[in-house]
This record gives sequence, C-alpha cells and structure tokens, in this order.
Amino acid sequence: MSGFPQLRLRRLRRSEALRSLIRETEVNVGDLIYPLFVVEGNKMKQEISSMPGLYRLSSDLLSGEVEEIASLGIPAIILFGIPQKKDEVGSSAYHPKGVVQQAIRAIKKATPELLVITDVCLCEYTSHGHCGVVVDGYVDNDKTLELLAKTALSHTEAGADMVAPSDMMDGRVKAIRQALDGNGFQNIPILAYAAKYASAFYGPFREAAESAPQFGDRRSYQMDPPNWREALREVEQDIAEGADIVMVKPALPYLDVIRKVRDTFNYPLAAYSVSGEYAMIKAAAQQNWLDERGVVLEMLTAIKRAGADIIISYYAKEAARWL
Repeated sequence: MSGFPQLRLRRLRRSEALRSLIRETEVNVGDLIYPLFVVEGNKMKQEISSMPGLYRLSSDLLSGEVEEIASLGIPAIILFGIPQKKDEVGSSAYHPKGVVQQAIRAIKKATPELLVITDVCLCEYTSHGHCGVVVDGYVDNDKTLELLAKTALSHTEAGADMVAPSDMMDGRVKAIRQALDGNGFQNIPILAYAAKYASAFYGPFREAAESAPQFGDRRSYQMDPPNWREALREVEQDIAEGADIVMVKPALPYLDVIRKVRDTFNYPLAAYSVSGEYAMIKAAAQQNWLDERGVVLEMLTAIKRAGADIIISYYAKEAARWL
C-alpha cells in the first residue's frame, strides 16, 4: 500500500491552505537584520549605484529610516560606517565621536527598542583598505587585535547592543570578549563572522562602504571558497573564544556550509545575504527577467531551510512588507 496510486503526494499540494499546513520552513520578519551605511556630515543621502534602492545616510537622517525599520517589525540593524578621514591604522573606527558611534546614539534616541549591531572591522577606516594593520605589505594579525578590541569597546560605550567582528583575524573574538568583560560589558553578545569567504560577491558592498583594498586582496585572511572543513574549524575556534552567535558569509552560494555548521554546532547561526546577491536580483528584476518578490522570498527560504536562524539581508524591508 506504499506506492502509487494509493500514495499521492500531490494531495497535500492542492491548495494554499494545505501547503501552509504542512510547510516545513518559514521565514519570519523576526529572523531579519537590515544593514545600514552611515556617513559623516549633515543631510547626506547618497545613492549606491550598484545597489539600487539603498543609500548612505548621515546620522541626522537616520531617525526616519530606523523608525520605518522598527515599524515593519524588523528587530535589528547592522551598522557600517564610512568616515571622512582614513589613515594607516583606521583611527576613526575607535574614535569616541566616530561616524558609527554618533549613529548609534542617534538610532538609540529615535528607536531605543531596535537592536543595534555594529560591524567591527578596519577596512572602511584604513587608507589602504585592508582589514587590519599592514606591516611590510602584509596584514599583521596580532597588531590588529588591539585595534579591533578598541573599536568594539567604543561601539559598546556608545550604546551598541551587539558587536560583530568581520575582519577574520585569528583570536579577535577572544580579544574583544576580554575588552568588553574587562570594562563591565559582560552582557554584550558577540556575533562572529566565523566563516567569511574571500568571495567575488562583495563587489557592490565595496562601493557602498568605500572599502576596496588599495593593493592585493583579502585572500590571506578571508577563507578560500573551495573549503568547508576549514569553516568548521573557524566556527569551533570562535565559539571557544566566546562568540554568542556565529555567521556564514556569503549565504546563497554557501548553503552547503550553512548546513554543515548547523549540523555540527548547537549555536545560533546567522547568514549574510551579501551585496552581490542583492545586486544580481535587482538588475534582473529591472529587466523584467525575474519575479523579484518570488525570487527574494524563495532565496530567503532556502537560506533558512539550510539552517540559518538569522538572515542579514538588504532586502529585509521589502521582505518584511511581503511577508
């Protein structure tokens, strides 16, 4: 009695009500984090050409943006800062009145209930565009740790609810955890970019954040795309150092890695649907080659089905309305 015609799997697909009743994976607005790019100055709203519909905003324009985000039910944003001045050691990243620090205060004043997560990296702040201190043409891992810890601490002192190191230096989670704990911030969680690949999908972000490397690339510290066993080692190390949430980045081309991490670790898992994923869909939708709404919701569902609990997405606002 186990085969056709008695067994008809299509019976439960006949209507939306039936499909909804047995649906295995659902994306909720509460799963989403929306990225924001902030710049110094006043009345600044700069369109990002490679990411249609997204803008770099100055802090004085953030209140309306974050109020809209909160009204859609999106629980959190992640901040990326673009300073006016850059130097060899990214000093604007950890300045008490830096662009992100000012943005945190403005957001918390406008929407205190919205979770503010900050990206902790130096690439937007260094004159050379790399994620750490460069010594003799090479990013010096250990010299960078102190600056990352200072950056995370300054964000937390400004009011950040969570910090997210994205630099891929060895030991940075431990350094940040020690800095936070040593200054009375034991309750601030760390969202670690644990498995961040040296991906070709980051191009539009580098325009948005003005963070392209001035020489070489980031392959000596970001992960090699063919590797997944290494990703498990990276995640394991970040957990051991004190990460509260771990992340795989990018999301869509690395669904297999998301699944491997989910099956291996019983930890909250985030995935970052990156700028290249957004830009490709936007470009195709503008040509009427794709149903934008359908593709985005299918993509988000695939990321959730692979095992992600949290999805960082530039489509978060639109997805919240569609959901």
